[in-house]
Amino acid sequence: MLFSSLTFLFVFLPVTLVLYFLANDKFKNYILLVASLIFYAWGEPKYVLLMIASIIFNYFVARLIDKKRKKKGVAKLWLIVAVVVNIGALFIFKYLDFAIYNLNLAFNFNLGQTNLALPIGISFYTFQILSYVIDVYRKKVKLQKNIFTLGTYIALFPQLIAGPIVRYSDVEKQLKERTHSLDKFCDGFRRFIVGFVKKVLIANNVAVIADTVFNNPSAQALGPAAIIISLLAYTLQIYYDFSGYSDMAIGLGKIFGFDFDENFNYPYSAVTITDFWKRWHISLTTWFRDYIYIPLGGNRCSKIKWVRNFAIVWLLTGLWHGASWNFVLWGVFYMIILLAEKQFLGKLLAKMPKFITWIYTFIIVNFGWLLFRVNTLDDLGYTVNAFFHPSASAGDFLAQNYSIVPYINFMILGIIFMFPVGKKISKWILKKKFGRFILDLVLIVLFMIGIFALVNSSYNPFIYFRF
Repeated sequence: MLFSSLTFLFVFLPVTLVLYFLANDKFKNYILLVASLIFYAWGEPKYVLLMIASIIFNYFVARLIDKKRKKKGVAKLWLIVAVVVNIGALFIFKYLDFAIYNLNLAFNFNLGQTNLALPIGISFYTFQILSYVIDVYRKKVKLQKNIFTLGTYIALFPQLIAGPIVRYSDVEKQLKERTHSLDKFCDGFRRFIVGFVKKVLIANNVAVIADTVFNNPSAQALGPAAIIISLLAYTLQIYYDFSGYSDMAIGLGKIFGFDFDENFNYPYSAVTITDFWKRWHISLTTWFRDYIYIPLGGNRCSKIKWVRNFAIVWLLTGLWHGASWNFVLWGVFYMIILLAEKQFLGKLLAKMPKFITWIYTFIIVNFGWLLFRVNTLDDLGYTVNAFFHPSASAGDFLAQNYSIVPYINFMILGIIFMFPVGKKISKWILKKKFGRFILDLVLIVLFMIGIFALVNSSYNPFIYFRF
C-alpha cells in the first residue's frame, strides 16, 4: 500500500486513526501492530509471514542474549546467530540470484535462478531489527519483554517500507508512553502533506522526463542535451520521491505520538560530497557508522586499516541499495571521492568560493545518480558513449519529445525548492498576522491539487521500495 494512494488516504488511514484514538492507551500499540501488518500484507500477502517470523525469532534471540549476559561467550554466540539469520534472509531474497548469476559467469556453472520476489522494505526493517538486537547485547537498551510491543516497533507502518531507519533506542520510551495532542496531530498532518506534495506534484512529474530518455535508448542516442535534461530530472525525482516519503513517515509518526529523526537536510545545497552525505539519507549513513564503521575501528587505527574500514562501509552501502554491479560501482565511486576529500581535496575546496564547490558537488551527485539509474554496466557504457557521440541536437531532442515540455515547469519548481527557500518563506509568513492560517490554507489547496493529480496519474511507485 502506498501513502500516496487513494486507498491509504481515504480508507486505511481514517479507519486506523479512529480505532487508534478511541482505544485505551494500553491498547494503542496493538492497534498499530495489527494496522501495520495489514498495511504490509496489502501489497505483500505472503511476505507478511516472513515479517512475523522475523519478529518472533528476534524477540526470543534477544531474550537469550539478555539471559546469558553473564556468559559473554554464549551471549556473543546468540548475537552472531541473530546477525547470520537476519542477514541470511536478506541475502536469500535480495542477493542470491545476483550471486548465482556471477558464479555461473565466472566458473561456467549452470545453476538455476530462484526468481524470488524481493519483499518490500526488507533492507529497512532488517537494519532496524539488527539495531535492536545489537543494542540489547551492548546494554544500550533494555530488553523488550512484550513481543507485541517489539512487533509494533519492527512493523510500524509509517516508516516500515522506506524509512527512515528508526533505531529502537530512539523510540524505546515512546513505545511505552508517548504524548498525544491536537498541536502534535496538526503538525504531523502538515508534514505529511508536504511530503505528499513533494511526491505527487514534483517527483511523479519530473519522472516523466527522466523515463522518456532512460527508458528509450533511441532518445539517449540524441546525446548530451537529452542525457543532461533527463539526468537532472532523475536527480530531482529521487530526492523529492524519497524525502517526500520520509516527510510523510515523520508526519504520520507524529500523528501517532512518535518523534522520528530527520532523514534529509537539503542535500542538494551541500558544498562538498562529505557535506552531502551528512544531509542525504541520514539514518542509513549513521547506521553504517555506528554498527559497521566504528566497530571495525573507525579512524582510530592505522591508515591502511582506516581505508579498509572505509572501503567496507561504502561497498556495503552500494550493495545495500541493490544486487547489481552498478550499485557496487556507485559505492566505489563515492568511496574514492570521499577519501580524496578527507586526504587532500577537502583543504582545497575549503579555500574556494562556495558557489564553485556547490557546482563541483552537484555535478558529482548527478553522475552518481546516473550509476544509480542505469540497470546494467552495459547501459552505463551506452549512455556515456551517446553523451560523447550524439546523433542529434538539443533542438531535435525537444522536437521529437515535445510532450515533455510542460513537465519542465516541475523541474524548475524542483530546482527552486531543493534549497531551503520554502522553509524561509514559511518562517516569514508565520511572523505575519494570520500567518498560520495562510500557510494551512496553502497546504490544503496543494493537497487537493495533489489528490486530483493522483486520480489522473498512471505513475506512483516510490523509488526506494525496490531497496
